[in-house]
Amino acid sequence: ACLLVLQAGAIGRGGEVLVLDMGKPIRILDLAREMIRLSGLEPDKDIPIVFTEPRPGEKFFEEILMAEEGVVSTQHQKIFMAKLARVDRDLLNSGLEKLKKQADSGDKETIIKILKELIPSYG
Repeated sequence: ACLLVLQAGAIGRGGEVLVLDMGKPIRILDLAREMIRLSGLEPDKDIPIVFTEPRPGEKFFEEILMAEEGVVSTQHQKIFMAKLARVDRDLLNSGLEKLKKQADSGDKETIIKILKELIPSYG
């Protein structure tokens, strides 16, 4: 995975969103147990595995790309470039102005409505 990240850095020119195919996902618990075994120790006996609550903002899974966006191939078979939706800057700026005005009002329904206009995939 580390090598793939470095290779993606060499492919990118700046501003692109690259998606990496890192193969089959591995559970962190399985990885931790294997690393302990590779160190010549026994999981849960020599080294306890402690589960903690997620920190604010931490996710249990990563959403790679929305279906309507998709990806295109690069010269590397495991590195793809996201096809991002075009953004109308004038529409975005006017929406952000509306959002700023509503932010102080505390009107959650209107704020959510504006967010849905700006970001169709929102909520």
